[in-house]
Amino acid sequence: MIINIVIKDKKMTTQTARTTILTTPDFKIWLSNEAKTEGISVSELVRLRCKAKLNDDEILLKALIKEVRKSTKEAKASLTKGLKSANEILSELRSYNNESC
Repeated sequence: MIINIVIKDKKMTTQTARTTILTTPDFKIWLSNEAKTEGISVSELVRLRCKAKLNDDEILLKALIKEVRKSTKEAKASLTKGLKSANEILSELRSYNNESC
């Protein structure tokens, strides 16, 4: 991280820190367009969006997304376990079927 310190009248009055963010080319274009639409720089857009307070709907949506992610992870684990069990049973049935022929 590069730190730029602006010195005015031999006294530090403003500090900025440079942060590099790696994105896809499409996301970079989107960020630039959003900033241009709002009439601000990309840096200001990022600062405003990151510091913005969430309203009640956004807080609820964030909680729902968290719950969906958790449930999806649990569902995937359950499906994996169920498929493994089903494949074991199918193998046993095939083995039994092959022995009886």
